[in-house]
Amino acid sequence: MARFENQDLTDAEFRECDLTRSRLVGVVMQDAVIDGLVSNLVVNGVEVTAYVEAELDRRHPVRLLIRSGDPADLREAHRQLQANWAKTVERVRRMPQGSEHQRMDGEWSAVETLRHLVFVHDSWFRRCCLGSPQAFTGIGLASGFVPDQEEQGLDPAAAPGLDEVLAVRDEQAAELERWLATVTADELSATAPVPAGPGWPPYARGRSVLECLHVVLNEEWAHHGFCVRDLDLLDA
Repeated sequence: MARFENQDLTDAEFRECDLTRSRLVGVVMQDAVIDGLVSNLVVNGVEVTAYVEAELDRRHPVRLLIRSGDPADLREAHRQLQANWAKTVERVRRMPQGSEHQRMDGEWSAVETLRHLVFVHDSWFRRCCLGSPQAFTGIGLASGFVPDQEEQGLDPAAAPGLDEVLAVRDEQAAELERWLATVTADELSATAPVPAGPGWPPYARGRSVLECLHVVLNEEWAHHGFCVRDLDLLDA
């Protein structure tokens, strides 16, 4: 167990770290930002996760649709998410040339974010919801912790432009829309038909189709928020 005592961690950055069961005692935490999968967070004796989640739902009602098991709600969630991305893409096009490739604070650029969602669709929807064994789209971008990326079809040397990525995104959005148009609640509750053998995500086997779809939609929402946050910084 790592222990930090009387340490100055001002301006420290923890990225892709597992802080499960961490205890911060007698700390000074001002102007701090926590962004990640947070649950059961107790601040000065108060469990605050429920407050945070309720406020996020108030600000972003689409989150309620994303968590639903009703096919109609999921169709509406997908429609709203795509509409939000369309507005953001238009914003990117109005910005100075090259803005779509510019990173802020070490985060992915707008194009890299869209490439990541290409990978999310291939892995969590095509592989897990459809049971497709086909290789992932080469221009997709996975997080660094995903193993065997080239073996799964990803091209580490890929450097696509915005239009190339958007063309793939449009095809994927249409594919998901067609599927959502006919999927039933029973089909959503079925076990995800993840192909046998290695491949990302390794922990999807045994989950329901709905659980895998929730990942896809939540990633769309979360990464759109990250992208808008960074575009605001660029504009500033």
